[in-house]
Amino acid sequence: MSNNTKGALLALLAFAIFSTHDVIVKILGADYSPVQIVFLSVLFGFPWVTLMLIQDPSSGNLRPRHPWWTALRTAATTATGVSAYYAFSKLPLAQVYAILFAAPLLITILSIPILGEVVRLRRWVAVLVGLCGVLVVLRPGAEPLNLGHAAALVAAVGGALASIIVRKIGKDERSVVLLIFPMMTNFVIMGAALPFVYAPMPLEHMAGIAVMSIMVLLASSLVIAAYKAGEAVIVAPMQYSQIIWASLFGVLMFEETMDTATLIGAAIIIGSGLYIVLREGRGNSSENTPVLRTRTRTETGTSLRIGPVIRWRKKQE
Repeated sequence: MSNNTKGALLALLAFAIFSTHDVIVKILGADYSPVQIVFLSVLFGFPWVTLMLIQDPSSGNLRPRHPWWTALRTAATTATGVSAYYAFSKLPLAQVYAILFAAPLLITILSIPILGEVVRLRRWVAVLVGLCGVLVVLRPGAEPLNLGHAAALVAAVGGALASIIVRKIGKDERSVVLLIFPMMTNFVIMGAALPFVYAPMPLEHMAGIAVMSIMVLLASSLVIAAYKAGEAVIVAPMQYSQIIWASLFGVLMFEETMDTATLIGAAIIIGSGLYIVLREGRGNSSENTPVLRTRTRTETGTSLRIGPVIRWRKKQE
């Protein structure tokens, strides 16, 4: 088996686990506020971050070297987490994924003012076509839009902004800083709001939150292994397999069906995203390759982030 094949298979398994994680979010979202789910997800994620803090060999403190960028990224990540969880609880899984898949398009746009990236005509066309795909999914005027659609859009924008900021400051900031600030902010803000939305949670639902944290750890480890085994241009597109899992889970568990507009819009968005990934994979097309370096999973600030973990493991080696 070639390294690229191994990387692709590991990534496919990882995103199948991530999709299962999102199914649990949707199930719990029927009974609990996303504030409560995010708070408990962060709570169960702290042991893994603590382990990283203990084993981190790099010297320094937790004071960010780029405080304003770190603050903006933290705000974006916090908004992304609660928005994504809310969207999963209110919209069909496939529709949420289709909107979240617009993040690479937004990363391409944000790379211009933040990274100084030069985006040429072909990538601009891909971005515009992809954004048209988002409009096809949302189909404004044909069906009423609700807060779930707005939340999914906020999650896509917030996730893209958080990722591009990491691309800008990631070489200077310690990995633990990039991990701990969003988690602590989520913990404090969601904890402050929790008394207003709290609903008693039976043991089996609490266990579901614990399982989610284990799934994220396992899936993140598989993505890391995938990027170590195969080329980024091969591994990155595997995230789009989540739309298949979303369709299967939607039909089998939630009586959802992917309507024609969502199917066409998702195909347009995925096609545009794939084009951008392939263009960035060519050495002469992008100086910063911002999409290829986002590690493909929208960050919610509730668990380990894949990029910093990869850098941390390289230090261990």
